[in-house]
Amino acid sequence: MKRKIVLLFLCLSAAFLETSFLDYLEIASIRPNLQVILTTSFALMCGVKSGMGVGFTAGLFLDVVSGGILGYNALILTWIGYLAGIAYRIFYDDDIKTPLILIAATDLLFCFYQYMTTFMFRGRIHFFFYLKRIIIPEMLYTAMLAVVIYQLNFWINKKLPLEGRRRAPGERI
Repeated sequence: MKRKIVLLFLCLSAAFLETSFLDYLEIASIRPNLQVILTTSFALMCGVKSGMGVGFTAGLFLDVVSGGILGYNALILTWIGYLAGIAYRIFYDDDIKTPLILIAATDLLFCFYQYMTTFMFRGRIHFFFYLKRIIIPEMLYTAMLAVVIYQLNFWINKKLPLEGRRRAPGERI
């Protein structure tokens, strides 16, 4: 229960930070995507179910706080949580390269989803302009910020008790 409350708080605070505080961290109208970092990092550390849960919750909070279409971000972040959770088995605790590459790839996927649903359907098909001016810079900015935020998420995940897991013989509580 403690894990769920902390993850709920992280999702809510990331939504509030993304819609308010990150305006001050904008560089050329580009800001990092905290929801993707949060979803991908917990999916990578805890697996598919946790990744989908965090992704759906983070996306839903972002939809509610930003005033957008309800379920728009929740859908793509749930998929991102699922896809990142598949990499759960190849994850090593001491390696930072895998999470950074995965966070950059999932942010790229998130940006392609936004391009297809918001720009392409309205007839704006200047893909390479959008790729060069928005997708690549956001991906790089998110990956740079992910170095710090991922370490914080990793520390939080280590401190939270795993629910539904049996204790191994001799393991401390």
